[in-house]
Amino acid sequence: MRMRLDVFLKQSRLIKRRTIAKAMCDEGRVTVNGQQAKAGDTVHVGDMIGIRFGDRTMAVRVLKVEQVIGKQGADALYERLDEPLKDSP
Repeated sequence: MRMRLDVFLKQSRLIKRRTIAKAMCDEGRVTVNGQQAKAGDTVHVGDMIGIRFGDRTMAVRVLKVEQVIGKQGADALYERLDEPLKDSP
């Protein structure tokens, strides 16, 4: 199964709204497998997603791609690879 990056970010609750996910992609704050990503890029199981929130960075690995998922199951879509890191001292 495939899914757009902005939809995955919203479904997984990593980002609250799809419009915000799209804006973050447009600003170059989201990467997939180390490459700058566009909102319409396709996400596959095993992909590594990096998200920059101001001075913090989050990295996750995609475990499942599901079109419909409840709030309780959203965290089962990804595996957190690190804790938020502070980029500046």
